[in-house]
Amino acid sequence: MNVRLFAGAAAAANCKETTAEASNITDLREALSQAFGEQLTHVMSATSFLVNGTVTTDQGAALPESATVDILPPFAGG
Repeated sequence: MNVRLFAGAAAAANCKETTAEASNITDLREALSQAFGEQLTHVMSATSFLVNGTVTTDQGAALPESATVDILPPFAGG
């Protein structure tokens, strides 16, 4: 799946986009933590996850292989 990182998540991972294999958000968090380290793990503790443009609160819900997941940490401004 395609994963897009914004604001502090992009800074923590040092990239704005990556790919990952995960069956749900919990697995995706783990995969990204392993790939990018503790700083991203910390940022993801307060992020919103959008799957194909829809906010997802169920961390165990199945993710389609073709999904685009946006990781949006809280940020000021607007």
